[in-house]
Amino acid sequence: MKRLVAVVAASVLGLAACGESSSPAVPGEPSQKGADVLAKAPVAAAADILPGSTMEKIKKRGELLVGGSLDAPLLSQQNPVTGEVEGFDADMGKALAKYILGEPKVKIVNSASETREALLANGTVDVVFQTYTITEERAKQVSFAGPYYTSGLTIAVKKGTSGIAKPEDLNGKKVLAGANTPAIPAIKKLAPQAEIITFGSDPECMQALKQDRGVAYVQDETLLIANAQKDPSIEIVTKPFTVDPYGIGLKHGDDQFKKFLNDWLKKTQDAGVWQGIWKKSIGTVVTGEAPQPPQIGSVPGS
Repeated sequence: MKRLVAVVAASVLGLAACGESSSPAVPGEPSQKGADVLAKAPVAAAADILPGSTMEKIKKRGELLVGGSLDAPLLSQQNPVTGEVEGFDADMGKALAKYILGEPKVKIVNSASETREALLANGTVDVVFQTYTITEERAKQVSFAGPYYTSGLTIAVKKGTSGIAKPEDLNGKKVLAGANTPAIPAIKKLAPQAEIITFGSDPECMQALKQDRGVAYVQDETLLIANAQKDPSIEIVTKPFTVDPYGIGLKHGDDQFKKFLNDWLKKTQDAGVWQGIWKKSIGTVVTGEAPQPPQIGSVPGS
């Protein structure tokens, strides 16, 4: 794996202190490096901002409200030095804001995995970019544009832990997972005798693992790679054993906005902006070129 870039290394210093923010929202202004990528990001034609639409409402407001994280390394994490929110999900939100507004003006509302549906339903946020795996069950409550990225679950343990090499080895053990995440049904399916202990954020799960409140932590590979990169006491012991497509969450039933988001996503990929965002975030710890983006509308619930 490649070494984390300095800005990510700096941002992870504040990881344990993030959790649920006492402030409901923070600005997400682009760094210089982020601005270089976003300079190529497309801007919607005036005719695409339909009268009375969600897009018009956002444009009149002058900022995009994004449900996201402040404590997810490589994805959406607040830099303790600059205050900027950095990472793949965060920059995708900025690129969408530029498409609608002409500038990447975003306000990130810190949300937990169990509150995302409510934030969309009550209009607190316009969209959610938060490793939001598309499932048919979730699609009954919210709509999903995309998918825009595909990852998978894997298992982290404290270094030196033995006896866990596959999901089935979690049977009979205390296993940590994020609340309302795909890890929970996956554990129940593959290790039905495991005792699942849930927390609302990745830092809480990591702290619990280090405190031996669980012997293993099941989470998205991208998050666990970043966690293990900065903390040598943690190691990943399996390859991904699920395929989890991330979607852009939006209010249920807004088909007009969903089409707009899917059109934007395709233009962003075609312009190479998606790939540039990946390279400066996830691509700093995963070797090789940016992967092929998943096909839009390709999974049930999208």
